[in-house]
Amino acid sequence: MQKKPLISASERLSKLPPYLFAELDRQKKAAAKRGLDLIDFGIGDPDMPTPEEIVVAGQAALANPANHRYPDGAGSESYRNACREWMKSQFDVGCETAAVIGSKEGIAHIPMVFCNRGDLVLIPNPGYPVYRASAILADAIPVDLPLLGENGFLPDFEKIPPAVLREAKVMFLNYPNNPTGAVVSLEQMTEMVEFARVNNILLVSDNSYSHIRFDGVKPMSFLQVPGASDVVLEFHSLSKTFNMTGWRVGFVAGGVNLVKTFMGAKENIDSGIFTAIQKAGETAMAMDISGFEERLAVYRERREILVDGLNKLNWDIADSPGTFYVWVKLPRGADSMVFARKMINHAGIVITPGSGFGTWGEGYIRFALTIPSDRIHQAVGRLEQMELHKGRLLKWLKKTGD
Repeated sequence: MQKKPLISASERLSKLPPYLFAELDRQKKAAAKRGLDLIDFGIGDPDMPTPEEIVVAGQAALANPANHRYPDGAGSESYRNACREWMKSQFDVGCETAAVIGSKEGIAHIPMVFCNRGDLVLIPNPGYPVYRASAILADAIPVDLPLLGENGFLPDFEKIPPAVLREAKVMFLNYPNNPTGAVVSLEQMTEMVEFARVNNILLVSDNSYSHIRFDGVKPMSFLQVPGASDVVLEFHSLSKTFNMTGWRVGFVAGGVNLVKTFMGAKENIDSGIFTAIQKAGETAMAMDISGFEERLAVYRERREILVDGLNKLNWDIADSPGTFYVWVKLPRGADSMVFARKMINHAGIVITPGSGFGTWGEGYIRFALTIPSDRIHQAVGRLEQMELHKGRLLKWLKKTGD
């Protein structure tokens, strides 16, 4: 009798990109063991606490035994109504909503719901790694949408081959954009929705950073485009807007049929969000937006400190007003992972290499503004001491060992 092969991972798992940040984590731990004081711009996790009003609401809901039972998979009616009211108050949009365990979880299920084996999924590159991973795990095929600086980090739909458009079922878009910080106008959103409609493609908008922009423009939603609910599903997260990353709570919005289809699969996989957390989310979305404006002012101050400091060093910074990230271009020929590793070991500064967001992210690095202003000042000071001016960066990279 032939022996069964050893238990191993599936083929689809082997297709996932390598976890680039594992090496950075190793470098960080090694540097910390050497006693190096690390200034960490790496992760986009708000350092400011969840507003007290939200915490108190969550504590009260946690103490209520009625909330200790299985939640409604699609979200309680009161939570979904709070989401609908949020969409109306912030974007003047009427839509259906359903709860997701953070936008990451919701996004990851999209290709599983809407794609068959071999269908194509259009993926922004550079972009949030979950878009690509979700397609691979659903046996769909990810196809890059290059986001180039010369095009304002927007996709160029005219360069997509007709054969790709015929097979594409889903397109992920993310504005304000992680990692580039790019934003779009309502006119550009309208063009993107029309492109999706003409080509019968589901446009999945990751609007996690909707309210983090520094150009004074009111937050926008793809669902504001007339008729968009027929071809758009939009994900919102309370993580960045309300400093609730650890709570894992968000929602999906769109037309009734699309939301219902999405939840038809998701409800077979998980049992929804703990009701007490939903109650905290309801409180968050009912709060006066002025509280968020205070948090935005903190990010604005941090951004100005970092951008002004890097500009004085003649670094090439993307002029993008969205998200709490700063996207910086390295000199031609520089390897972003090598640069990130050397920044840890020689400056005690942690940044994210652009290659972690896809092939078109190579040659860039990302700073997250989720550390206090005084630490940003310190980081700029360290760079000034190292005299890493634009003309010397590549020379430094080639000469300095790890």
